[in-house]
Amino acid sequence: MNNKKILMITGDFTEDYETMVPFQALMAVGHSVDAVCPGKRKGDTVVTAIHDFEGDQTYTEKRGHNFMLNASFDEVDVTTYDALVIPGGRAPEYLRLDATVVEMVKHFFVTNKPVAAICHGAQLLAAAGVLEGKLCSAYPACKPEVVSAGGRFAEIDVAEAVTDGNLVTAPAWPAHPAWLAQFMALLS
Repeated sequence: MNNKKILMITGDFTEDYETMVPFQALMAVGHSVDAVCPGKRKGDTVVTAIHDFEGDQTYTEKRGHNFMLNASFDEVDVTTYDALVIPGGRAPEYLRLDATVVEMVKHFFVTNKPVAAICHGAQLLAAAGVLEGKLCSAYPACKPEVVSAGGRFAEIDVAEAVTDGNLVTAPAWPAHPAWLAQFMALLS
């Protein structure tokens, strides 16, 4: 296996599973993953949120864990990374307002490097203007943003994922097996 250096951009109230599972799984198979958040340094934490599907009209949210960042945001040089992971949750909603984050995301599309985004991660992709013509899945409430950004919204089951070029997306954490398998295929 050709081990890759992967950047994960996250923030407070990122979805717990969508942050911890890919972070740990990608490292378990030998990749290096740097988890960063604007305004935070290596050793700081972000609070996670646990989103669940319990029969209500939308997901429920509970406080999750404190996820420790293992790299400092202000030291990131995106040119040294082979791929990008964007977890969902509420973090993408405000991360998309950070011009540096948006430029980082754009880099991975300009250079055609693999990108994995899940759930509300599509909000950050839309803000970066990288969805034009791309097939993209996300949490269904993000469909208007995907379409407004010129993307084609993938109507897939919550446990499925879709790949379009360098982009792998999925609706939510039940898709981890498919989402991570498709992302790892792009990494190999």
